[in-house]
Amino acid sequence: MLAVFDIDGVVADVRHRLHHLEGRRSYPAFFRAAGRDALLEPGARLVRELADRHEIVWLTGRPEWLRDVTADWLAAHGLPGTELHLRPGNDYRPAPQYKLGVLRRLASRGVAAVVDDDEQVVAAATAAGFPAILADWVPRGGTLRKAQDEEGRT
Repeated sequence: MLAVFDIDGVVADVRHRLHHLEGRRSYPAFFRAAGRDALLEPGARLVRELADRHEIVWLTGRPEWLRDVTADWLAAHGLPGTELHLRPGNDYRPAPQYKLGVLRRLASRGVAAVVDDDEQVVAAATAAGFPAILADWVPRGGTLRKAQDEEGRT
């Protein structure tokens, strides 16, 4: 069985780079700063706890071009799991649609838990029959909410 985790807002603290999404948005600058994210300990603890019983799979709205930075960041923080699903180029569907599509492809392997900081992703996962946990340890403001749920960019 799989435990499927989001990254930003769950194990990676993106607050230091949100200014790139305010006013005149720069998604490239927002994502280029991802390698400097601090680790969110509540998320890291949950990943390690679930890794004792489940295979960890990462499902993020980060773009595919950030694969190496993301994999290096996860490894540098000692987080388990090497299967990494990133948003394909030119895919700007809202986060719930994008992630639910990936979850449906993973379903044949059994999904024990989906952990995400986006209430809409958690609601979509739950409605589709996946057990989901809302990562609420970092307040999720309107800037990130708009980028994920309206613009389909993270």
